[in-house]
Amino acid sequence: MLILRFLARRILLSLPILLGITLLAFIISHLVPSDPIVANLGQRAMSDPTIVAAFRSEWGLDKPLPEQYLSYVGNLLQGNLGKSIKSRRPVIEDLKAFLPATIELALSSILLGILVGVTFGILSAVSRNSWLDHLVRIFSLIGVSVPVFWLALILLFVFYSRLGIVAGPGRLDPSMTAPPLVTGLITVDAILAGQWDVLKNALSHLILPSLVLGSYTTGLIARVTRSSMLDVLGLDYIRAARAKGLSQRAVVMKHALRNAMVPIVTVIGFSLANLLAGTVLTERIFAWQGIGSYAFLASTSLDFQAIMGVSLLIALVFIATNLVVDLLYFALDPRMRTS
Repeated sequence: MLILRFLARRILLSLPILLGITLLAFIISHLVPSDPIVANLGQRAMSDPTIVAAFRSEWGLDKPLPEQYLSYVGNLLQGNLGKSIKSRRPVIEDLKAFLPATIELALSSILLGILVGVTFGILSAVSRNSWLDHLVRIFSLIGVSVPVFWLALILLFVFYSRLGIVAGPGRLDPSMTAPPLVTGLITVDAILAGQWDVLKNALSHLILPSLVLGSYTTGLIARVTRSSMLDVLGLDYIRAARAKGLSQRAVVMKHALRNAMVPIVTVIGFSLANLLAGTVLTERIFAWQGIGSYAFLASTSLDFQAIMGVSLLIALVFIATNLVVDLLYFALDPRMRTS
């Protein structure tokens, strides 16, 4: 019952947060000193007052701003995110089309971050002040410090342009045909269709962008894991476990790591949320048609409906991730189940 009350309270608190996000996104997008008419109509059309008036009327730009916002909220309550000025399609359809690419990239990057980051963090904590510890700390520092766009360009130049050992931009080679659409994730759809050549090509395209995004996540997770493990390894019950004659592996994995997981889960959760929110630079450099690319196109064309839709999606991602992380706290920390 405690967890059900917790879930109900968090969901109810999320509603005003989402409303506030829509208001903030609306205000900021309309404060930009530019005109969507200029961004979307050609110079010849701009000189025709009839075309300009028709454009304003079609997209509701001739109404006062409060009325525009209230109209948007009213449509939102009916599940309607509006229609994109740029694509002329419903925003929700655009989000469904672009989101799977970001999910595929985000999951591969966070998986890399978890496997490498947690492993390196544990090794660094267990081997404190050794050469391995210093090496991991240097690696983590580089991972969180190197600019994403610089790393992306370097990896493309070395491993794609010069060595030619991995695929370049895009999700598939131009000569490859995408598998039948089921989930939108090319790797999963290729497995479902049994198209192993497409799967191999898609994985090759995933390598570089996953490394770029995963480098920051890996460094961050490794640093948090090391710090959390060091705090736990110095506690009395760890010394007692070692005094009982338990192996180093049992002490570290069964006793220390479980009690060090709360901050690790937190940083993993919010790293995944950041990745799912769309990474504009990486997606643009690797021609990855995800939410980041969609957000970039929406902002450059002052596509208000699309901007609002992306903002709402990002808010939902962070709220859902925060909720999942809190639920994991219940599973990892018995004290929360009795509070």
